[in-house]
Amino acid sequence: MAFSTKYLNDDENVILDLHPHWWTFVEPTLSLVVLLIAWFKSYDISNDQSSSSMRLLETVCYRVVQAAVLIAVVRLAMRALKWSRTHFVLTTQRVIFRAGVIARTGIEIPLYRVNNINFHQSIFERMIGAGDLLIESGGEDGLEVFDNIRDPEQVQSFIQRAMHNAS
Repeated sequence: MAFSTKYLNDDENVILDLHPHWWTFVEPTLSLVVLLIAWFKSYDISNDQSSSSMRLLETVCYRVVQAAVLIAVVRLAMRALKWSRTHFVLTTQRVIFRAGVIARTGIEIPLYRVNNINFHQSIFERMIGAGDLLIESGGEDGLEVFDNIRDPEQVQSFIQRAMHNAS
């Protein structure tokens, strides 16, 4: 879902509209895959011939794994919904951050107030193309940290270019 242009000023255009990096989905997806494997293995075990007490234990284990799979699916769906409702937007006049599904958070930094833009990437983040963007502004909050940004070095460059064009 793209950032709604109804929140923009008349003479304002979107330069960048980013969602968090795809790395956001790795942990819940891996846990779902592991739980699905466990579910299929527990199904195979529950179909084996065994005593009634073992069969009861196997059935309980099967149901527990089934519930864990359901929770993992819901968790992944919630992460996807949150991802789709999180935007890091650069316009010709400001930097906008919006996040949240039910309760929303918003940050707006006018480009003329931006004093400094830094980024941070660990070695692993460089390999996957993610990182943190730190924007220092002349406002009350001072420093805003935006994590999980795709290619933060390029975003930093876009912001600096937009600042130069705005002045």
